[in-house]
Parts: sequence; C-alpha cells; structure tokens
Amino acid sequence: MNKSKVKVGVFGIGLAAYWAQFEGLRERLEGYQKRIEEKLAVYGAQVTSVGIVDNALDARQAGEQFRRANVDIIICYEGTYATSSQVLPTVQRTGLAVLILNLQPVPALDYLNTDTAEWLANCTACCVPEIANAFTRASIPLNIVTGPLSPAEGKAKRYYDRAWKEIEEWISAASVMCAIRDSRIGFLGHTYAGMLDMYSDPTMFHAQLGNHIEILEMDDLQVRVDQVLPEEADKKIQEIKDVFQIAEPGFDKLSQKVTREALAWTARVAVGLDKLVEDYDLQGLTYYYKGIGSNAFERLGASVIVGNSLLTARGIPAAGEGDLKTCLAMLLMDRLGAGGSYTEFYALDFNEDFILMGHDGPGHINISSEKPVLRALGLYHGKQGYGISVEFKVKTGPITILGLTQTLDGRLKLLAAEGESLAGDTLQIGNTNSRLKFPMEPDAFFNAWCMEGPTHHVALGVGHQLSRIRKLSRLMNLQLVEIA
Repeated sequence: MNKSKVKVGVFGIGLAAYWAQFEGLRERLEGYQKRIEEKLAVYGAQVTSVGIVDNALDARQAGEQFRRANVDIIICYEGTYATSSQVLPTVQRTGLAVLILNLQPVPALDYLNTDTAEWLANCTACCVPEIANAFTRASIPLNIVTGPLSPAEGKAKRYYDRAWKEIEEWISAASVMCAIRDSRIGFLGHTYAGMLDMYSDPTMFHAQLGNHIEILEMDDLQVRVDQVLPEEADKKIQEIKDVFQIAEPGFDKLSQKVTREALAWTARVAVGLDKLVEDYDLQGLTYYYKGIGSNAFERLGASVIVGNSLLTARGIPAAGEGDLKTCLAMLLMDRLGAGGSYTEFYALDFNEDFILMGHDGPGHINISSEKPVLRALGLYHGKQGYGISVEFKVKTGPITILGLTQTLDGRLKLLAAEGESLAGDTLQIGNTNSRLKFPMEPDAFFNAWCMEGPTHHVALGVGHQLSRIRKLSRLMNLQLVEIA
C-alpha cells in the first residue's frame, strides 16, 4: 500500500472582540489547536497552520496562504464563537472541501461553577450551524466531526473514540484521494470487444479524478520482454516459487502440468512487466489483447497473469479485459489498505445464502487465505491462448466490494457493499473465487446491485471499508451508492 502524504491546511477561529475582554482565552485556544495539529501529523498529515483567524480580512489572507501551500483539504477548528463572515473567505478562496472539528475541551461543563470566560473556552458548537448555513449556500462541501477534544472516561469515552476515529479516517481518505489524483494508469492493448459496460473515455478520468491514463502498445511490453537477461529471469522464477505453490493437473479438462518451459516464459514476461511499470512510472495497469493465430502478441498477452498478480501485490493493481474503471476501484481499495482483487459475480448459492465471486487472471495475492496456487490451463475460456493462471480465495472475515461505474450523464459513480468471506469449498479451475455473504439475501442483494447499472467487475478487499469510502466519495465529489 503506497499512500500519498496529504497536505492539510488548519485554522482555528474566534471572535477578535473576546481577546481584550477575557484574558488568556486566545492563548488557551491556541494550545488546543496545537494539540490537534500534532495529532493530525501522527495520522500522516503534512500540516500547514495559519493559527487562529478572528476577522474577515485575516480570513482572506489565510485562504491565500492555503492556496500558495497547495493544500489538499482544509480543517477548521471551532475554538469558540466566530461569525461566519470571518470563516467563509478562508475556505472559499481555495475551492476545497472543509472538515469542521467541533471538539469540546471538556466532556461536560460544571454548570454551577462555570463563568462566561470558561463557557466561551468550551462553546465550540455555538457557531457550527451558522457556518454550515454559509458553506451550504456557497456550495462548499461541508463535513463535521463532533466530540470531546481530550481523552475521556466513562460514557464520554465512546464519543472521544468515535470522533478521533472519524478524524483519522478523513486523513486516510484524503491521502487516498491524493494517491488517485497523482496516479498514472497504463492501458495496454484494448478492451475486451463487446463488453459495453467497460468501454471508457480516458478523458473522463483525467477530468473527474485528475489522474493520467497512459496508452500503451503491446510492442511496449514485447521489447522489454525481449531484453530480459537470463539472471533476471532466474531471479523472477525463484520469486514465483517462493510466493506460489504449483498445482498438479486437476479434474478440470483444461488443467495441465506447469512445465519448466512455461514457468521460464512466464517469468520473462513478469520481468518485462516490471520494466514497463518502472519506465512509465505506473501506479496501475489495465490490459487485454485478443491476438490471432497464435501470434507473438497473443502469446504475450496470455502470459501476464503471474507477473500482474505480483504487481498487484506490490500496490500496482492490474485489471484484465481492459477494464479501466475497475482498475481505479482496485487502486482505491489498495490505498485504503484493503487489497482490491479483480472480481465478478460467479454464481448464487441458494442453499447456504452466499454469492460465489471471483475471476480468471491476476488477483491481489496479499489477501489470499493461504498460499496462492499456480495452475496451468490449456485454454482461457472466452479468450485466445493458454498459460499459467492464479487460483486462491480471499481470507475469511469482513470484506468490502467496490465498483466504479458510469452514469447516463457521464459521471463516475461508486457502488459498494460490506459483507463476509466464508470458509468452504470453491472452484479449482485456475481462478480466484470466494464465498461472500452480504446482509441481504443473495437474490435481493444481486438484484439491488444490478439495478444501479454497475460494471460487471468489482474490486474485492478485506475489512469493512464503507466508512472511509463515504469520506473519499465526499472529498472526490463522486456519487456513492451503498447496497445494504
């Protein structure tokens, strides 16, 4: 997992009139803000702080500072009451999403012994509704976290834990946003002909996500495979043997023995893929090439599964069949630390109420339940060529599936659901496949998913990730539909 360092602009707020009226109030709030900034840095943020903004003129200047620092997200700490006119300009000049921290210094006031000065040092909630109104009317994406500022005991502890977990997830989501925005995705070959759900306009990704799509030819890979040195191939063969277990032919008629020659060729192609990714500085790869008559490119395209599985495990997701949208979903899941394996719906099990999901080609072997298997196939169903494929099932426990599709008006749209990966038998046909159970019964879940107009592939990751995906969708201005 390769997260980007997120640049966070932080400012606190207060009313300038208070400082002369209540001695020490400003300094006290500055101390609280400093604690917040230190904790944000622990979460991986690169903090640019402008201190406390207490008037409209300073708000404009703070916004300019954030623009010059090229921050990715702005965090506003509601230290005490401030007018919305001194908050809006700070955010408005950047056009960024804002996270408001309504973090009260104490879990509850000592009501009979709290004077005005002490109340003002704790009235973080006072201006949040006013600021939310201004931001809403200015079309600024607004997000709020509420809870205690300091560690708490008793009943208040859950509010503290929940608030700071939310803040950590916002920083995590922002770092994923940066990783997606800064990514370069290679498109090798072409999309599988006729799969209308997967056809994509590369400009759509440049425009809506800010990343780069690099169009590659099969020649770009072929020339690098041709240049592989014997010692490089030998090293890759050893890596493959360390990572995978090699299966003997199974009952499936397509299953064959993994020969020394096939392994050597697969290793050469894997080294060529490494060089391709390095030379073009790729963070993801989607690929497919039909081939014809056992030509050189057909042989090449049929032999990338093992190398692409190794790339995916390194945080460079590889999606087959030229599915650019699912490649981005896989990258998103990987940067969340969830894996993100190329997956589709296989079958519904109405006896045990689960859905079998998997795919041929590469998978995210880091989330395999056991050592992944190499299985030689004499035929790739629905495709040209033959070669070595990868087989495994995802670890048991909580999982999330994430799809990236396109709406009628050309907007990218996220589709997600949480569930559980179950133990049990799966297909032994040289494919990744897992038994996945969702909160809804399989028929209802499947129908609800399909009614959202999805791409038929998804990224399958471990853990329940919806909370962070929600935040990411807000930051990236992407529609998110949850099937639950």
